[in-house]
Amino acid sequence: MITVHFVHGARSYLPELAAYQIHIEGLGHAVQLHTQAHTVPDDAQAVWWICGRVPSAQARRLSGAVQVHEYASASVAPLAWLKDRVKQWQQPVPDFRVFQSDWVRQRMGFDGTLPGAVPYALRDMGVPDSFLTAKAQQAPEFDLVYLGEMRRLLYFVPLLHTLGQAGLSLLLVGDVPAALQERLATLGHIQSTGRVPQDQVPAQLLRARAGLNLMPDVLPLSEQTSTKMLEYLALGLPVISNPYAWAKRTALAHAGRVQLLGLQASAAQWQAAVQGLPSRQTDRQHLQSLRWSQQLQGLPVWAALFGADR
Repeated sequence: MITVHFVHGARSYLPELAAYQIHIEGLGHAVQLHTQAHTVPDDAQAVWWICGRVPSAQARRLSGAVQVHEYASASVAPLAWLKDRVKQWQQPVPDFRVFQSDWVRQRMGFDGTLPGAVPYALRDMGVPDSFLTAKAQQAPEFDLVYLGEMRRLLYFVPLLHTLGQAGLSLLLVGDVPAALQERLATLGHIQSTGRVPQDQVPAQLLRARAGLNLMPDVLPLSEQTSTKMLEYLALGLPVISNPYAWAKRTALAHAGRVQLLGLQASAAQWQAAVQGLPSRQTDRQHLQSLRWSQQLQGLPVWAALFGADR
C-alpha cells in the first residue's frame, strides 16, 4: 500500500481532494492531507502538490517520492503572465503534471510534446455522485441560489441590487466576507447560510428554483470550469449566468438548461428570465459524465503513482 501525501493551501476550497481520497482508497492505497510541506515524512513514496509554488528545498527533501504537480488554475491578475512564467521557470521538475484543461496547460507554458517532457494528464472538475440522485424535499423558497467564492460577488453588487428591484430572492451558500456583508446589509432579498458541509450542499441548493453563476469576464477565470455550474446542473437546476467564454460553451453543451444574461440587464429582463426558467430535471442519468468517478477513471497519473497496482 502506498500513501499519497497531498500538499495544499489551507484556505483553498478543493472539492477534488475528497474525490481523490475516495478514488485512491478504492484502489487499495491511502491518503494524507497537509497544509504545510514540512509535515510530509522524509520517507514518503508519493507527494501530490496542489500548485502554488512548490518549495525547492522540500521537493529535494522528498526526492525519493514520485511527485505530482497539479494546476487547477492559471495565475490571476495582477502580473498573471509573469506569475505563470515564474512557475514554469523556477518550479522543481516533477514526475507528472495534472492540469484542469489544455487551456490551463498552454497558459502555464508547459509543453508536454517535446522529447523527455514531463508526462501530463487533463482532469476537469466534477461533482459527487450524490448530486445526481438528490431530490428536493419541498417547493423552492428562493428564486436563485449562489454557491462558492463570495469575494467575487463584490464585483457584482450592482447586479445584486437589480435582483432586488426585480423582486427576486437570492440564497448565498458559503461564508460571506465582512466586506460583502456590509454591502448586503440593506438588501433584504438576500439571505446566507454560512459554510455548510459538502453533504448538505445539495439540500441547500435545492431550496431555489435556479442556480446563479457569476464570473468576471477576465482571464483566466473566463476560460476555466465553474464548479458551481456543474453542481447546479447535476442537481437538475436550470442556471442563469453572465456570458463569458466557458459559460457560452457550457450553454451550448446543455441546451435549454443555461440562460445567459448580460450584467447590464434590467430588472424587467431578470423577471422575464426567471419566469421563463424550465423546471427542475428529476432524471439526470444523461449527466453521468459530470461525476468525479468518471473524471478520475483511467487517468495515466495512477500508473505513475502505483504502477501495476493502479
